[in-house]
Amino acid sequence: MFNINLDHVHLNFSGDNFWLLNVLLGFIMFGVALEIKSEHFIQLVKHPKSALVGILSQVIITPALTFVLTLILKPSPSIALGMILVAACPGGNISNFISSLAKANVALAVSLTAFSTLMAFITTPLNFTIWASLNPATAPLLKEISISPFEMIKTVVLLLGIPLAIGIFISNKFPKFTAKIIKPIKISSIVIFAAFVLIAFSANIAIFLEYFFVILLLVFIHNSMALGIGFFTAKTFRLAKQDTRTLTIETGIHNSGLGLVLIFAFFNGLGGMAVIAAWWGIWHIISGLAIATYWSRKPLTQN
Repeated sequence: MFNINLDHVHLNFSGDNFWLLNVLLGFIMFGVALEIKSEHFIQLVKHPKSALVGILSQVIITPALTFVLTLILKPSPSIALGMILVAACPGGNISNFISSLAKANVALAVSLTAFSTLMAFITTPLNFTIWASLNPATAPLLKEISISPFEMIKTVVLLLGIPLAIGIFISNKFPKFTAKIIKPIKISSIVIFAAFVLIAFSANIAIFLEYFFVILLLVFIHNSMALGIGFFTAKTFRLAKQDTRTLTIETGIHNSGLGLVLIFAFFNGLGGMAVIAAWWGIWHIISGLAIATYWSRKPLTQN
């Protein structure tokens, strides 16, 4: 059922649009960085347990179990590559906003987003290369494309590092100005990611619609698994209920915008990868808001 053939389909995406995609991602990451302050890193040191469990859940367990999921469901290689890449991406730009709606530990959420994003130049290429190489279905495709881990690291550093550095500098140097612009930037980030998807699929809508229900089901299963990993990992380590909410959201929301840029930069818009990353970016907003709405109405004492 899941073995749809998109392994030789490449989505059209002009050079001008690809340049715009990079700029939009930079803006999103700038918005993420505006929430990051020095005290969030101090929080990781002062309260290491929840942070370490969050890193374990997001950076280690989720990519590993995504690899297992691709072996069980046996999607086509390009679809499996997309699932592995999304799992290897850092926390998403709206996770902190959703954590605040869910009455979760927002300080922990920002700390985890900051750490996973800053470390993405190592963790994203490493996780992707390891798990994609171990999957018998994706390994040949990976060799055929011949990805350079160094080039991917360089791209991630440029895409994330520069806007993060500027955003963190402004956030800490000009707190009053940051307070004025952070809310509209948060809202516009969601709109911008929707623009990501529209730009990517404007010339390829027929391909997306043909496989829509299969992609929808795959992303639903994958995202549900990621949310479950966050929840049950937090429960296993007996974290506070508020921290459990945070880990669930942080583990279930990934920066699939970064995934899209990498797909068009290194995989020539490989169809299966692109549709997974694009729909994940829409779906994790829906699932995240649904969970946040449920938890916002439920006191932490009943969680």
